[in-house]
Amino acid sequence: YTLHGIPRMHERPIGDLVEALNAAGARIDYTGQPGYPPLHIYRGHFHARHMQVKGNVSSQFLTALLMAAPLMAADGDVTIEVVGDLISKPYIEITLNLMRRFGVDVQRDGWQAFTVSEGQKYRSPAAIHVEGDASSASYFLAAGAIAGGPVRVEGVGRDSIQGDVRFVEALEQMGASITVGDNWIEAQSNGVLKAIDADFNHIPDAAMTIAVAALYADGPSTLRNIASWRVKETDRIAAMATELRKLGATVEEGADFLRVVPPEQIRAATIDTYDDHRMAMCFSLASLDGAARKGATVRINDPKCVAKTFPEYFEAFAQTTRDDLFQP
Repeated sequence: YTLHGIPRMHERPIGDLVEALNAAGARIDYTGQPGYPPLHIYRGHFHARHMQVKGNVSSQFLTALLMAAPLMAADGDVTIEVVGDLISKPYIEITLNLMRRFGVDVQRDGWQAFTVSEGQKYRSPAAIHVEGDASSASYFLAAGAIAGGPVRVEGVGRDSIQGDVRFVEALEQMGASITVGDNWIEAQSNGVLKAIDADFNHIPDAAMTIAVAALYADGPSTLRNIASWRVKETDRIAAMATELRKLGATVEEGADFLRVVPPEQIRAATIDTYDDHRMAMCFSLASLDGAARKGATVRINDPKCVAKTFPEYFEAFAQTTRDDLFQP
């Protein structure tokens, strides 16, 4: 098999996963730049009972090995060791939770070693509830915090297994009032947000929403430990800094942080999205500023890139905010 992907995928590192799979008995070759797709995958035979994978680039590599481990555990336990720090731990918790629902109980030693015992197999749970997407919910909850609200999102709540529901903790730090039910979350505020300085390693996708919400804060905000932004759909640290500056913010970017000093008033701007669905969705929040309602239009290029995860996003956003001047 040959895996290609869109051009951006050829810039996203996958070497750590390929090395782990090859060490376990797979045969995967690079057809272009080593460490990146495209890949040629040959028929192989997994034989390793102990695998290692780095955890500081993407938690998706560990998720892939965890999901494959029961297929290799027919004749013995399979252990996966994480080398170094593991980012995005809440996403691994989702993987473990769902594997458990499908009959596979993964034993773990902290966040450094995960073991699937011999003979465990996937079994259908017959029926399963699929939650709403907590990352997508972040834009509506942030709108409630920015504009005053209340805005209620249904489909995620205190029973959610998604780590991104912790996004509301950041909104609370910024002064929003959050109410959580079993299957819903509601956000509101007095319309004044506080600056925030926080580590967002655990919710890197939802943290993008905070970066734009920082436009409305009462001082400089700093988002830390977000190095994984560099290897997403685009270099999100660089892209976020560029687009926030268009709106009048003063932005300092580092290898793994972003510092946003809000403008006195958001400027009219045309926002580029870099074929990144989350850039498009989070920058819709810039339209909530009073300046936008006075004619300082915020235009978003290539809004259809949201089709990757939320095709009807702009329609839902316009209905929620009821802003007649918002142009999707």
